[in-house]
Amino acid sequence: MRHAVAADVAGEEETDTFILWVLIWSELAAFGILIGAFLVASLIDPEAFSVARLHLKPAIAGLNTLVLLTSGWQAAIAAGKDTPLATRRRALVLAALLGFAFVAIKIYEYDTELRFAGEAEFRTFFELYFMLTGFHLVHVAFVGLVLLVVAWRPRPANVELVTTLWHVIDLVWIVMFPILYLV
Repeated sequence: MRHAVAADVAGEEETDTFILWVLIWSELAAFGILIGAFLVASLIDPEAFSVARLHLKPAIAGLNTLVLLTSGWQAAIAAGKDTPLATRRRALVLAALLGFAFVAIKIYEYDTELRFAGEAEFRTFFELYFMLTGFHLVHVAFVGLVLLVVAWRPRPANVELVTTLWHVIDLVWIVMFPILYLV
């Protein structure tokens, strides 16, 4: 009987891992398509994209990058195998709160950029910019909520799943940041 339970648990963990990787690769594919569309459009109309970038706030986006990376650091602490329960919970909550700070800063940044989005020569740039960053923003907000739920009952498998997904969101932003703001 004991071996059957152990086999069921092992099978469940294998399924969880498989689903996690399907989710991660589908997220990377979706973001990859959006980033690819942005890059192709920037090659088609480099002058408009170059001028449109002047209306972005790379300093604010840089600050937001630090906020998100600090959140990822907290997620890494939470995912540690020997992390005490109280520390794990605190790290998950801090990761979520920093994620929500990222959302708030991004909304402030949007407020400074929206007035340029309606200009005809920048329409393609800002449509792709808002689609890409908005899609990322929704992910940060949603997974931030999931971090809080997992902090309430931090089972190791759930912590591993949500922190891995959080790191993928960090990775996507690290790729997006220079493409959108610096290139």
